[in-house]
Amino acid sequence: MRRRTEVRRRRTQHGSLRHPREPRVSSVQIVQPVIDRLLLASTPVATFDGDRRLTRASGFFYQQGARLFLVTSAHVLLDLASGHHPNRIELLLHHNGSDLTPCHLVSLWLYEDGRALWRQAGDSGGAVDVAMLEIPALALPLHTQWAAFGAHQLQPPPLRIGEPVLIVGFPLGFHDTLHHLPVVRGAVMASAWGIRFQGKGCFVTDAPMHRGSSGAPVVSYDPQIDPLLPWQLLGVHAARMDMQGRDQHQDASLGLNLAWYADVLLALSL
Repeated sequence: MRRRTEVRRRRTQHGSLRHPREPRVSSVQIVQPVIDRLLLASTPVATFDGDRRLTRASGFFYQQGARLFLVTSAHVLLDLASGHHPNRIELLLHHNGSDLTPCHLVSLWLYEDGRALWRQAGDSGGAVDVAMLEIPALALPLHTQWAAFGAHQLQPPPLRIGEPVLIVGFPLGFHDTLHHLPVVRGAVMASAWGIRFQGKGCFVTDAPMHRGSSGAPVVSYDPQIDPLLPWQLLGVHAARMDMQGRDQHQDASLGLNLAWYADVLLALSL
């Protein structure tokens, strides 16, 4: 006698039929992750001649009292050797809140009545490739959020050779275009910390870097320095280093980079 197999179905709470072997579908609540504020301290920098876009670079925010500054490489704002002479820049600020997709585009002029609004420092070794531009309070849109380094983050303890550091920027303009966040490149200290490399106010890092990273902050993690932004600001990434006369067919690039010591910001923000 053949036995008939009965396939039973039962009703769900919504009254629909569901096979007993069919898995239950549970709703998952999406929890917004906690964003490291280091990513909010960096911004892409686009240079313009009027409405004509020229270059892309990186920058970060520095705060002195109530004054907010943009910091980037000086050659991003002016490079006479290559004929690069923008008169305006654009940067991004995130809208306040947990949703990082909306942001504000901030346009800043570099000159007023022929006078540069940005500052560049120099020392006994010559010009320092770091520039600082104050962001007027009236230029800041309402309901924005950012993070900014301060003077207390400019005096890091001695670093060892080979100690890991991070470079936060926008190489070749690459970034999270949905949330407008930078990417982080791991590097190591490749020269003696505190020593002026080749007599200039800079040090060397070892990392594969690209155009568009000029002006990026070089940082090291320090949980004791600031609960909101636990990062020491070591320097400002400037450019890749290479040997003149290198045989490009036989010798690979050095993969080394110059970064200017960040304590120059103390003088620039006075």
